[in-house]
Amino acid sequence: MKRFLFLPVAIILVAGCHRTDPRNPYNLPIANTMKTYLEQVKENPDTELVDLEEVIPGIALHIAYATEENFTGVPIYTSAKAFLCHPVAMALAAAQDSLTKKGLGFKILDAYRPYAGTLYFYKVYPDTTFVASPRTGSIHNRGAAVDLTLIRLDTGEELEMPTLFDSFSDTASHAFMELPDNVLENRARLRGIMEAYGFHSYEAEWWHYNYTNARSYPLRDISFEDLMKD
Repeated sequence: MKRFLFLPVAIILVAGCHRTDPRNPYNLPIANTMKTYLEQVKENPDTELVDLEEVIPGIALHIAYATEENFTGVPIYTSAKAFLCHPVAMALAAAQDSLTKKGLGFKILDAYRPYAGTLYFYKVYPDTTFVASPRTGSIHNRGAAVDLTLIRLDTGEELEMPTLFDSFSDTASHAFMELPDNVLENRARLRGIMEAYGFHSYEAEWWHYNYTNARSYPLRDISFEDLMKD
């Protein structure tokens, strides 16, 4: 009898050992506590997530995911902030300096994104052309990707681009050429300045750029509020 009584208990124990964390259902190497994050930064200062408004004073932000005006229909972030890993932010600052001489600047649409956002995005829109798979995580979760557009510094007006941000359509692709000449020129201007400073375009989205060796940066699920306390 003891042998048969032991079996259900063993099954319960094994099942408990394999229970997944709903914040990390695919068991990715994600830093989801400030303790882990700070240990990573101590080991490699380049992985520190820095506030773009401190690195690039006056940078224009329009963080749609802090509002209901995004493809999910609900706010994803509780603060309209933009963070990037230190070398990525420095490269973007250098690119902004170069643009300033031409009377242009960047408007940041999204930067570092906590992994919780990637989980929710995929739940709402499970198409990996436009939404990163939570099985691997997003480059945004690594603080090494930025979504942005160009503005005129004197007026703050956005230069005309092929689509609005997060327009999940063929028209958003760099390969789409059936556009007015000025729109093609604006898209090419953004791509040219980003590539000159170490970023790489994502073919399906004119607004999205990954930094060199983007996947070498760690995945994070740290809130903006915790980063602002650091």
